[in-house]
Amino acid sequence: MKPFLLFAAAILLTGQTRFTQPDPIAFDDHAGWTRIFDGATLHNWDGSAEVWRVENGAITGESSPEHPAGTTYLVWTGGEPADFELKAEIKLEGAQANSGIQYRSARASASEVRGGPAPDPRFEKWNLKGYQADFDYANRYSGQLYEQGTPRGILAWRGQMVQAEAGRRPRLLAVLGDSEELKKFIRVGDWNQMHIIARGHELIHILNGHVTAIFIDNDPAMAASKGLIGLQIEGGGKVKVQFRELWLKTL
Repeated sequence: MKPFLLFAAAILLTGQTRFTQPDPIAFDDHAGWTRIFDGATLHNWDGSAEVWRVENGAITGESSPEHPAGTTYLVWTGGEPADFELKAEIKLEGAQANSGIQYRSARASASEVRGGPAPDPRFEKWNLKGYQADFDYANRYSGQLYEQGTPRGILAWRGQMVQAEAGRRPRLLAVLGDSEELKKFIRVGDWNQMHIIARGHELIHILNGHVTAIFIDNDPAMAASKGLIGLQIEGGGKVKVQFRELWLKTL
């Protein structure tokens, strides 16, 4: 029997086909990943003890009118990843709460921290600049790619695939979905699953299983190939940000 007929007969006998759907999303699959938060201490994390603590198994940052945090970060000291995937769960409390995850980032001066409450001089040593997977309580910005501390600002709004090149403004390549429709998948005041993929010049943000932003940074003057990971707290009034289940996989 010819090889093709043998292959066809095998398919008929086993009921298998060449075209099958991929396995379902497995956000909790951590095989090959490294846990970067132990769930109990801030070992390998650096930030102000006035702002950051561990509460009920979650990294917690808090600000209040009596003890404002301004804009500050908790910085992972375990390395400066280049190509990687990062998974985390995030939850915010407080109508003015704004947060996010910095990656491929660098230390910054107070003058380079743009937007939101001004950084407290006491916390200046933890200022960061660089790519950010944005997340805010009002979900105006959640899921987008923002660049902290540079003139570029928002690089890919929620629902966009954008490319940057030398000497020109970033260009919209494609629409991933309607921003308002994607917002419906974000859980206000509850835990959300954030997945960041950074591979070469391509950066991908995924929230609760939905791709919210893709940015291709082909601008050699601005693109970052590696850097720090940091957790942000930003916002006026009474604000609480929490992170748990932080996992990293180098690529």
